[in-house]
Amino acid sequence: MGEVDPVFVQEQEHRPKLSIIEAKGIPEIDLSPIFHHDVPNPSAIDALVKEIGTACKEWGFFQVTNHGVPLSLRQRLEEASRLFFAQSLEEKKKVARDEINPTGYYDTEHTKNVRDWKEVFDFLAKDPTLVPLNSDEHDDRVIQWCNPSPQYPSHFRAIIEEYIEEMEKLAFKLLELIALSLGVEAKRFEEFFKDQTSFIRFNHYPPCPSPHLALGVGRHKDAGALTILAQDDVGGLEVKRKTDQEWVPVKPTRDAYIINVCDIIQVWSNDAYESVEHRATVNTEKERFSIPFFFNPGHDAEIKPLEELIHKQNPSKYRPYKWGKFFVHRLHSNFKKQEAENLQIYHYKLP
Repeated sequence: MGEVDPVFVQEQEHRPKLSIIEAKGIPEIDLSPIFHHDVPNPSAIDALVKEIGTACKEWGFFQVTNHGVPLSLRQRLEEASRLFFAQSLEEKKKVARDEINPTGYYDTEHTKNVRDWKEVFDFLAKDPTLVPLNSDEHDDRVIQWCNPSPQYPSHFRAIIEEYIEEMEKLAFKLLELIALSLGVEAKRFEEFFKDQTSFIRFNHYPPCPSPHLALGVGRHKDAGALTILAQDDVGGLEVKRKTDQEWVPVKPTRDAYIINVCDIIQVWSNDAYESVEHRATVNTEKERFSIPFFFNPGHDAEIKPLEELIHKQNPSKYRPYKWGKFFVHRLHSNFKKQEAENLQIYHYKLP
């Protein structure tokens, strides 16, 4: 069996274990009380809010079923994604990202300074999307990012746009449930997403000759508000369990979505909920596909703990930061090795 290029090799302590932990895994939550009833049932919704709150507190991750996203649309999108990645590298590079516009295709992403064993295609939810030109807090210039238009498969762009609409609907519903679980008004978070910087990503993890040395995506936390992940039946996502810091594999549940609470919700909740480390493993036999939707606020949103959750016994734990500056800084560090550590929310933690 061949070995992988050293750029993909993880430090010893971060390499995946070959023995799989038997674990019940992250909670599975049925969203039918909000999607499949003409007349809302308050007690069912209250129970759902409690369930979501517990999952956010204990895991930072959960799966949702009966989520209202048409299965046929998801299947069409997954098929289009496979067709796109099956093209030659030359074809895929016709929609490659560049220094100005970090959307489109690339295969050299780094996580924690180690190259990931994958290729991706990124597509913005809003075209164009306004972002800061750079992460300098004294520079107020902005730039527009635009989506590439892949020629193949011919209907790819139209399916992506239709799917993004469904993802936004689901994301707003989930945010309402999370807001209620924190004891704040259901629509509390809506104002932050007027000019959202959300995007969808298509991941392709080819078979790897040394899955004990490399990772599809190294350990990381997501910087935005929520991530909604569609994964195929191959599996590979692992979540760090808070109780014992062990890596727990997330067994694929057919047609479900995996939701993770990201850094912004950790800050908004003033640490009531925590953004949790996760990673993706690879294997020697099967390729894997996954499609995360990263739900992010507008570039000028100021991120800080919600005033309703701050009081004498629970003072604010973070100083405010501008989302766009944070986002641009994080994105630029994904493409090449950095000398300094990547920007994290704990850099804004108050003493």
